Amino acid sequence: MKKLVLESLSKLDFVIWWITLSFFLASAGLNSGDLDKTFSWASGIIVLMFFVWLSIELILSSLKNVKWLVKITGFITNWPEALVLIIWLITWDVIFAASTPLGSNVMNPILLLVALIVTGYIFKLKFFNYKWFFILSFIITWILAISFFQIPESYYIYWLLISLVVSLILFSKKFDAIESEDNDEKAKWYFLPLWIILLLMSWYFLDPVVSATAEASKAPKWLIWFLVLSTLTSWPEFKSVLALLKRKKTLDAFINILVSNITNLWLAVVGIVVWSIFK
Repeated sequence: MKKLVLESLSKLDFVIWWITLSFFLASAGLNSGDLDKTFSWASGIIVLMFFVWLSIELILSSLKNVKWLVKITGFITNWPEALVLIIWLITWDVIFAASTPLGSNVMNPILLLVALIVTGYIFKLKFFNYKWFFILSFIITWILAISFFQIPESYYIYWLLISLVVSLILFSKKFDAIESEDNDEKAKWYFLPLWIILLLMSWYFLDPVVSATAEASKAPKWLIWFLVLSTLTSWPEFKSVLALLKRKKTLDAFINILVSNITNLWLAVVGIVVWSIFK
């Protein structure tokens, strides 16, 4: 486990943590917030999100050599968004419930672009045969994500239907090129419940910590969930994409992000349905 923790950390992790702290401290400074409390609570968000990332890494590690695992990695790395959705549905706030999964739809393509730049594959895209399909798909899921926050409540049903149809079409058209790799290390299924509990406990404490950070830094809570938390919850996809690109699996990397965006739309659709039924 110690080896996995060390291997899961990279310089980019420290960069995103520094950006997160800078965002909250800048907000506190501009809005006359409490800098000391902001630093403490924002650090709490970083620690909890680290345990979220770690638990996902451990879950994936526990499922090694499962042949179909690599095909559903895009779904597994969406667990943070799903848990955020559940947290806010408990309070019956559909806007906050949808903010993180839909915010991730905005951040995922941006992080993919960063990954392409970091690995140098941005210069090889002209040789990628499916680039326009994926670019169009990302634009569509991006527009759907942003448009949700611009429409009145009475139009939610239309957004839901359009998102469902579009996501199913995209899912059916994606290129299923991901193949599992041989690995001598056996899956450690018996640790899986422990890692799932770690994931759930991290998210249990996240909402009060975010609330305290918002109060101390004077940053709007919706902005924290839509921008900051969506970026942090997209980080597992980013690291997965980086690993795929380093192994020269460009198509797999694009599929991973597309599946993640489609899943985020499905999460938002489920959230709206549940909210509509029980509101």
